Amino acid sequence: MKPTLLVLAAGMGSRYGGLKQMDGLGPNGETIIDYSIHDAIEAGFGKVVYIVRESFRAQMESAVKEKYGNIETVFVTQELDKIPAPFKVPEDRVKPWGTAHAVLMAKDVIKEPFAVINGDDFYGKESFKILADWCRAHSNSEGKYCIVGFQLENTLSESGGVSRGICSYDASGALTDIAEHLNIQKEADGKVYGDNSVNGALHVELDPKALCSMNMWGFTPDYFGKSEAVFKDFLKENILLPKKEYYIPYAVDVIVKGGQGSCEVLSTPSRWFGVTYKEDRPAVVAKFASLVEEGVYPSPLY
Repeated sequence: MKPTLLVLAAGMGSRYGGLKQMDGLGPNGETIIDYSIHDAIEAGFGKVVYIVRESFRAQMESAVKEKYGNIETVFVTQELDKIPAPFKVPEDRVKPWGTAHAVLMAKDVIKEPFAVINGDDFYGKESFKILADWCRAHSNSEGKYCIVGFQLENTLSESGGVSRGICSYDASGALTDIAEHLNIQKEADGKVYGDNSVNGALHVELDPKALCSMNMWGFTPDYFGKSEAVFKDFLKENILLPKKEYYIPYAVDVIVKGGQGSCEVLSTPSRWFGVTYKEDRPAVVAKFASLVEEGVYPSPLY
């Protein structure tokens, strides 16, 4: 059975100023998701599941059917009221419940090892190959998860500081922690700095070769049940906090430290790029044009 690709595409792109998922950045109007799907299918993924908002579901479904043809696709929506009973959404809640909640929306349509990616990040062919190989190797496993780590220097934006989770792992390559840092960028002295969000936003120098999370994960399907149990505990403690979100690193951390699973850190040589800010767009358009010129991708892509 081929692994499944789960695409998180429900974000609204507030910093970007529009719906990034539908922005045509390739030479023939290809979106970043288009390139991710191309690389995933080439690597051996067999199905694509999209997590979207109901407000633009029809628009995305129409675009996918027009472009991808016979690729198996499923659309699932993430909405505030999709939480376990007996919990009720507080009236002052407007923020989404977070990436781990988004993944849970696919629990009824995925029964095989699967990968999770952001819809607005370019991960590179090597990353999808690494992740597809891992999923195939764990087709009969349980409690086995992984994260694809990118070298920090390969994930920076020229338009401003970015937030990244720096991975720590033991001698066997098992994830032990992800430390969130904010406002990461290369400064005047040529070194990379960021604000450690745990230690009072302490401004610290970071290793440019350190592996960081770009929200590219691999899971065996038992993850859904374990994550839902963690989510219920999360809601018990946080449901009245309107800005609190349930993120994938938190869910994985609780599962691993509870002895219910392990998470392997996989390193990729790929260089990430994306459109965090509007100012990133021209550089991303130029990068896709360059990749086409180099023969990495056909044009048009589909």
